[in-house]
Amino acid sequence: MKIAVIGAGAVGGYYGALLVKSGYDVHFLFHSDFEHVRQHGLIVDSVNGDIAVSTVNAYARPQDMPPCDIGIIALKTTSNEALREILPHALQPDATIVVLQNGLGVEKQVQEILPDATIIGGLCFLCANKIGPGHVKHLDYGAIRMGQFLKDGTAAGITDSMKEVYEVFTRASVPIDLAGDLGRARWEKLVWNIPFNGLSVILNADTSDLIHSEAAQALLREVMLEVIAGARCFGHDIVDDFADIMISATKQMVAYKPSMKLDYEGKRPMEIDAIYRRPVQATADAGYTMEKTRIIMMQLDYLNHKR
Repeated sequence: MKIAVIGAGAVGGYYGALLVKSGYDVHFLFHSDFEHVRQHGLIVDSVNGDIAVSTVNAYARPQDMPPCDIGIIALKTTSNEALREILPHALQPDATIVVLQNGLGVEKQVQEILPDATIIGGLCFLCANKIGPGHVKHLDYGAIRMGQFLKDGTAAGITDSMKEVYEVFTRASVPIDLAGDLGRARWEKLVWNIPFNGLSVILNADTSDLIHSEAAQALLREVMLEVIAGARCFGHDIVDDFADIMISATKQMVAYKPSMKLDYEGKRPMEIDAIYRRPVQATADAGYTMEKTRIIMMQLDYLNHKR
């Protein structure tokens, strides 16, 4: 079995290194880090024990990769247009693809490129940052919640393909939660992502700053409740108490800069479309206005364009 990691930043580097450590044949597609990793390897500083992969199957071009059986997509959604060139070279036509990305609509994009592939969406609960070329710092957590994507948008239940991927990641000591309804799982992740990612940029704050401010915490909860109401437009009956669960969980987290905050500070494009524009448009089409989310989106658009 060959595994391709497409996008070896914080997410792809962390999970890819764990898979290599567990004995899997992993092939990494790099961009700017290629030469450095080829010479010096891949390093993960982790709260669970550091990992150093001295010899990495590293590639600068997808055309040079062997067609793999399992693909892990860990690119930012802002780079998804590149997948049309990458996936046909890096993966078998009937590969199983695990999409470790935030937001809505990402699985559909992948399915359009490889229609015979099995697509599994993955929601990462991971605090990790890329701190240098081929160098990832893992701060906390690390679980993945997975659900299978179906073209008609219905809940797939727990499939054999999900169980196979579960075995692969479990062997690599990655905690996995299998979700029978990927759509619901995506909206539950948005309950955290929409307020924390956007407000961390707008208010210039990390998770600890936000969660320990009475005013910011009240705003976080209001946005979370709006996202929960949006999820209900699609039959996902998430209870309001879920917002309090997310807030309590974040209080237990180490101080952390969400990915959008790091992208903004690094002068990289922010994932506004996948995390904000698509949910806002989807709920508007369903007859509900996510006004607070729309305001956050417009502020992020302004900051993005100004920069």
